[in-house]
Amino acid sequence: MAYNKVINATQRTFERTMTYDMYTDPKVLEKEMDLIFSKSWQLVGHVSQVEKAGAFFTADVMGEPIIVIRGTDEVLRAFYNVCPHRATKLEKNEAGKKKILQCMYHGWTFKTDGSLNRAPNFRGEDAACVQDACLRPVRMEVLESLIFVNLDDNATPLAESYGDFFDQLSKFEFLSELKRTHRKTRIIKANWKAFIDNYLECDHCHIAHPSFIDTLDMKDYQITMCENYSIQGTVVKPDKQYGEVDLNEAEMQGGTFFWLWPNLMLTIYPGPGNMASIEMIPIDHETTLAVYTYYFREDSLEKLSQEEKDLMTFAEEVRAEDIELVELEQIGFRSRAFNKGRYASSEQAIVQFHEMVLEALDE
Repeated sequence: MAYNKVINATQRTFERTMTYDMYTDPKVLEKEMDLIFSKSWQLVGHVSQVEKAGAFFTADVMGEPIIVIRGTDEVLRAFYNVCPHRATKLEKNEAGKKKILQCMYHGWTFKTDGSLNRAPNFRGEDAACVQDACLRPVRMEVLESLIFVNLDDNATPLAESYGDFFDQLSKFEFLSELKRTHRKTRIIKANWKAFIDNYLECDHCHIAHPSFIDTLDMKDYQITMCENYSIQGTVVKPDKQYGEVDLNEAEMQGGTFFWLWPNLMLTIYPGPGNMASIEMIPIDHETTLAVYTYYFREDSLEKLSQEEKDLMTFAEEVRAEDIELVELEQIGFRSRAFNKGRYASSEQAIVQFHEMVLEALDE
């Protein structure tokens, strides 16, 4: 489904543009956290992390502690990782496997379905007061093996939130074979939107990404805006090799790059079946936590082939080049020289993103 709110590419004047204070004002981020992040689907994990009964992992979603656990009944659930007794963070470990979850403060225990197992300091008549105490559930959905949560209990279902995106993703048949292989983080000294802007255009690629340009055919590079997401990509140049992989014979013939509202990017590079997710998580109005997660058929870096390691090296090189750009951009955002930029006709995906931000904050 095409995005119908973006002004035609031939028009050079837009009703409104994103002014630079949107990248530097802490009050803007406060509104974004309330009106955007607390109401949008956020990627937290992959089903390969919770395949067995009792397996769990914890996450932080916009300041909220979350636990995702596979119950002893094999059902996958998500809860706020908070004890209902005295609000203590329940599970400290990042991942593990348990039949019972226990709070370290007063010893309350909970079953893997979130129901109360035992409250040691409530006995006799007091016990009746806590019979209904349980972990508070979080809205969770799984599509294409990716686990998403939404802090809004009344959120639109995941599949309905992104048009035909998951239909597009399902065309990559190897995705069901992938596992969460590796995760790394990096602090970026820039507003979260700056990296999204960078990702949504490739005019800078010829200057900033020589290896990217050398590998992919930029003459066929296309960016398409869709409902709450965009897709961009191209094909591999003839006879190009990536590491030791002949890209003409590989299972992937071109790079495909998705952006999902508001802060998630999924990249699929040429070569062995792979996917990587990029999450831009605000720390403050000028600092962002970048979370990079790699998905291959193997579950650890040690098991990867040299071809797959070369692909990761390539991806990280491109990302490092982008980070340098957006950190320099953040310096300019604070300058009094200009208060807003200008849109090129090739930057329609940025226009889509900016319009969505402004519309959300106008709510």
